Amino acid sequence: MTSTVPTAVHDEQETRAHQALPPMTMFGPDFPYAYDDFLAHPAGLGQIPATEHGNEVAVIGGGLSGLVTAYELMKMGLRPVVYEADRIGGRLRTVGFDGCDDALTAEMGAMRFPPSSTALQHYIDLVGLKTRPFPNPLAPDTPSTVVDLKGESHYARTIDDLPPVYREVADAWNACLEEGADFSDMNRAIRERDVPRIREIWARLVEKLDNQTFYGFLCDSSAFASFRHREIFGQVGFGTGGWDTDFPNSILEILRVVYTEADDHHRGIVGGSQQLPLRLWEREPEKIVHWPQGTSLSSLHGGDPRPAVSRLHRAAGDRVVVTDASGDIRSYRAVVFTAQSWMLLSKIDCDDSLFPIDHWTAIERTHYMESSKLFVPVDRPFWLDKDEITGRDTMSMTLTDRMTRGTYLLDGGPDRPAVICLSYTWCDDSLKWLPLSANERMEVMLKSLSEIYRHVDIRKHIIGSPVTVSWENEPYFMGAFKANLPGHYRYQRRLFTHFMQDRLPADKRGIFLAGDDISWTAGWAEGAIQTALNAVWGVMHRFGGATDPKNPGPGDLYDEIAPVELPED
Repeated sequence: MTSTVPTAVHDEQETRAHQALPPMTMFGPDFPYAYDDFLAHPAGLGQIPATEHGNEVAVIGGGLSGLVTAYELMKMGLRPVVYEADRIGGRLRTVGFDGCDDALTAEMGAMRFPPSSTALQHYIDLVGLKTRPFPNPLAPDTPSTVVDLKGESHYARTIDDLPPVYREVADAWNACLEEGADFSDMNRAIRERDVPRIREIWARLVEKLDNQTFYGFLCDSSAFASFRHREIFGQVGFGTGGWDTDFPNSILEILRVVYTEADDHHRGIVGGSQQLPLRLWEREPEKIVHWPQGTSLSSLHGGDPRPAVSRLHRAAGDRVVVTDASGDIRSYRAVVFTAQSWMLLSKIDCDDSLFPIDHWTAIERTHYMESSKLFVPVDRPFWLDKDEITGRDTMSMTLTDRMTRGTYLLDGGPDRPAVICLSYTWCDDSLKWLPLSANERMEVMLKSLSEIYRHVDIRKHIIGSPVTVSWENEPYFMGAFKANLPGHYRYQRRLFTHFMQDRLPADKRGIFLAGDDISWTAGWAEGAIQTALNAVWGVMHRFGGATDPKNPGPGDLYDEIAPVELPED
């Protein structure tokens, strides 16, 4: 199945054909390792010698990657020491509205997750969370969608309700993927976990496309010869909406998304995504080594993580020294850094000796996307009211070229308070909001939407103050997520493979990088978990541990599935 414009909409025959295929997972293509199988195996992730039990390992960053790392190291018998500058959760940030029911929440960061995030689903199930369909444009569970471009609005439940040009754009995108990226072959190879075929296709494409932008890839396709088609595609996009903000990025980043259907079939976490890291923090695992039953990350920390890290440097004895904001200084044989990598350049005083120079270069070249959101609470899902004349929904999930770009309607049930994400934007569209306060942003957004829905008074339904975020302005993030530019493949490879420390000089080992910006799938929680598991393997290996032969870890199979290595000269 191919992701289409604006989202995947299929007839009954296509749906049956899709369901007959193996389930999709983010299984490569850069590193086709089955993290979901690794997690599900009864042998566990590995063990360390009993003589090493109780040793401390610093985990810097209390987002999802940090909490997964700490949780799994604790189960092995190590003592993770988590440092967090802000709050547990990272970009899994769920907030409430002042004066409103606690059940009414807004997802300031990650809010929609594809079924192909199978390692993520492992942890969602582990802590007992539930998911529900997310109302993306034209998704099967989205009541209706309005596409508003150049002052002209179209109401639709499926793509076939839109003017023919939208189907033409959808077909052009599908043809472009087939012609330029062997989409069907790669999609099937990933489903079937056919590692040789994945590597064969991807090795050729990496060499061919590393220097190509997303927009250049479209322009090189005869299917997208029409500028009008490219313009509509950029504004309406596929899966989650417009993608023109990604046009300058490497096409390899986009292919990783569409191959694995990461931009399709999305679900939200009931009650908010931040519950996942919070529940991992409090969870008392049944299978745990060294520590008594009832041990949790919270109990090991006395309830709260250590504060922000202010300095990192190396010391004698092959140790890394961590200084925190309280002035506390501790040294460790292993440190896992899971925060945004730019923190190493700005917020934390770092010795140059922490990493090889080419890794520092890769960190410096990391390209982050900006992103803004604004939510308001409303009295009820009034958008489901029917217009007496047209019989249509009063308001719809909205894609537009106006300032709001994407508006999402989050239904809490009939006649119950609900939430509207008035605007979700990226890059230049996000920067347009940066100087404005939450209320100033809301006023501009309401004006834009009033031009689309002239007979709808959104304001009268608002029951609380707006909440907003601009991730580029968040001091411990400085951006929403990594997105490689053309020519950045080599940099990303250095960062992702950093967990294989036997390949590093002896004086550059002991600190491990993890987090979604280290992964090949930045911006997705799955990438945060995959790199956390890489780091867990690396720390286990550093302490003399090993995996069960029946359940080899990512480092055990590294030589068989290592990412393509492009020449430096």
